[in-house]
Amino acid sequence: MWYTLSLVAALVCAAATNLLIKAGAGLMESQKQAGASQSLLPMVKMAMTNPWIVGGIICGILNLAAYTFALRKFPVSTAFPIMVSVSYVIIVVGAMVWFSERLKTVQMVGMAVILAGVWIVALGMPKTA
Repeated sequence: MWYTLSLVAALVCAAATNLLIKAGAGLMESQKQAGASQSLLPMVKMAMTNPWIVGGIICGILNLAAYTFALRKFPVSTAFPIMVSVSYVIIVVGAMVWFSERLKTVQMVGMAVILAGVWIVALGMPKTA
């Protein structure tokens, strides 16, 4: 059960990483329009002091830790497709809610196909996880 929970935590952290970095990039874009320097060193400093990007980095580290723990039990050929596919769906829904991104019908169909594929892959997971 702990391995399954760690895989779920990993996929949630992977999705959070992407959404937080997107929010941070938007903040950096607004700072750019306000006249912030665009050379490399000031941009790196701006990113490292951006709370959204720092949060994304922390979620990325938590993702790494949780995923590493999950891989102690699950084969990577099962864990990776589940983590990437489900986190993709979380990212799309999060982007719709947080960033008001629009979802096209073809994307909805694609997500349904992805979730069906995840379900099929999950059927092959060890039952003792």
